[in-house]
Amino acid sequence: MSAHASPLAPEWLAVPEDLNALHAPMWAGGVRKNDAGELAIDGIPVSELKAQFGTPLFVMSESDFRARARAFKDAFDAAFADICGGVDVYYAGKSFLCTAVAGWVAEEGLRLDTCSGGELAVAARAGIKGENLGLHGNNKSDAEINRALDMKLGRIVVDSLDELERVAKIASDRGETAKVMLRLTPGVHAHTHEFIATAHEDQKFGLSIAEDSTEEAGLSAAEEAVAAATSYPGVELLGLHCHIGSQIFEADGFALAAEKLLTFHAAMQAKYSIVMPELDLGGGYGIAYTPVDTPRPAAEIAQAMAAVVRSKCAELGIVSPRISIEPGRAIVGSTTFTLYEVGTLKTVRVDSAAEAEGQENVTFPRRYVSVDGGMSDNARPVLYDADYSAILASRDSAAAPQLSRVVGKHCESGDIVVRDVYLPEDVAAGDLLAVPGTGAYCWALSSNYNYVARPGVVAVRDGSARLIVRGETEEDLLNRDMGVANV
Repeated sequence: MSAHASPLAPEWLAVPEDLNALHAPMWAGGVRKNDAGELAIDGIPVSELKAQFGTPLFVMSESDFRARARAFKDAFDAAFADICGGVDVYYAGKSFLCTAVAGWVAEEGLRLDTCSGGELAVAARAGIKGENLGLHGNNKSDAEINRALDMKLGRIVVDSLDELERVAKIASDRGETAKVMLRLTPGVHAHTHEFIATAHEDQKFGLSIAEDSTEEAGLSAAEEAVAAATSYPGVELLGLHCHIGSQIFEADGFALAAEKLLTFHAAMQAKYSIVMPELDLGGGYGIAYTPVDTPRPAAEIAQAMAAVVRSKCAELGIVSPRISIEPGRAIVGSTTFTLYEVGTLKTVRVDSAAEAEGQENVTFPRRYVSVDGGMSDNARPVLYDADYSAILASRDSAAAPQLSRVVGKHCESGDIVVRDVYLPEDVAAGDLLAVPGTGAYCWALSSNYNYVARPGVVAVRDGSARLIVRGETEEDLLNRDMGVANV
C-alpha cells in the first residue's frame, strides 16, 4: 500500500500517479484536458457546456458513438465472412435511445433492437425500416405485438410458450405471419451481477433447454416451443436467440452459449425437418468503468466468437445460420460522461476493517463530495453496486489525493454516484466533476425522484454541441399533475 492509500479503499482501487490524467479506456476518443487543465470534448471545455446547458448534463461524443458502431459492424463482418457472409449487428436500444441515436445506428449500417412500444415509437419517428428492427420483452402487450406487425418488424423475439401462442393468434387473426425468434436460456452462468445475468434457469427470461423444464415427458420448454412454432400458421420461425448477461469480460461464457445453441439448432433442424436461417448470440460485452476494467476490442470479440461458430458447425456438419449480435453498452457506454457541479463537502472518520499494527479503535477519513445530481440520473450504483470513477473537470490540481465518495442530492443514504475514488484534497463547492462511462443505462434508467428534473443529453461533434434530448423543467414535471389546473 502506498503512502497515500487509504485502508478504507477497496483492494482494486490504487492511488493514481496523476490525479489530473485521464485513463483513456474510460473516455470517448475526443475527450482531453486542455492547456488550462480543463476537461474538454472535441475542443469544447466543460465550463462552456455548463454555461450553455447547465448541470447535471450527459455529454456524448457523436463521433465516438459512430466509430464504435462501425467497429462492431466491420469487425464481425470480417470475422464471419467465410462462415455466414457477415453478421447482423443490432444496437440494443435499451442502453440509450433517442431519435438522433437511432438515426446514427441506421446510417452506420446497424439494425436496432427494441424492448417496448415506446422504443418502437422512437424507431418509427426516426424513420427506421421495420425490417431492420427487432422486438424483445418477456411480457409484450397485444398492442405491442400489433404494432410490431403493423411496422412489419424483421423479428419478434418470443420469450415463453404463452407468448408464442399469443403472437401466433394475433398474426393469424390479422391474416399475417409473424417472424419469430425463440429466446433460450442455455444454462450458462456469466461472471456478472446477479441482476444482469440472464442465461441461468432461475430468472424470468427465456425458454429452457433443460429436458425437465416442462410437463411434457422428454421435451424441454425450448423444444416444445420449436415444435409449436413450426405448427402455427401465423408464425415463421427464423431461429434461436440467447443473451447470457451484461458487463461481461471473459469470453468463455459466450463460447459455451454459442456451442449449446448451435447443438440445439442442429438437433431441432434434423428432428423437425426445418431450416432455421438465423441465430442470435446476444450482447453483454463489458466496458471500462474503472481503471481495472479490461474491455476487449470489437475485433478480438468477433474473432473469438467466429472461431467457436466455425469449429462447432464443422463438428456438427451443418451450414452456419446467419449470425446476429446485440451490443448496446459496448457501443454507447464510453461515449458519454456526466458533468456535475460540486456543492457541499464533509469529512467523516470511519473505523477500518483492517488492523493498524495491533492498535484498537483506529479511524480514517472519508470525504463526502455532494453533486447536483445523483440516483435520479444514475441508478446503477444503488441497483447493482456498480463502480464508477470521477475526475476534477474544471481545473488541474496539485493537491494531495483524498479518498472520496461522490454522492447525490436525494433523500436516500444509498444515493451514491461513485463509491470510492481519489480526488484532490482541494476540491471545493463550484468545481465541476466528470463521471465517465455513463452512456449506457443511466439516462435510460433515470427518474424524477424527489421531483428532480432529468438532465439533458448533449451530442458533440467536430467542435459543435447540440441537445439531442432536452433536459426537463419544473413545468414539465407539473404538466402531468392533474391537480395543478385547480390550484
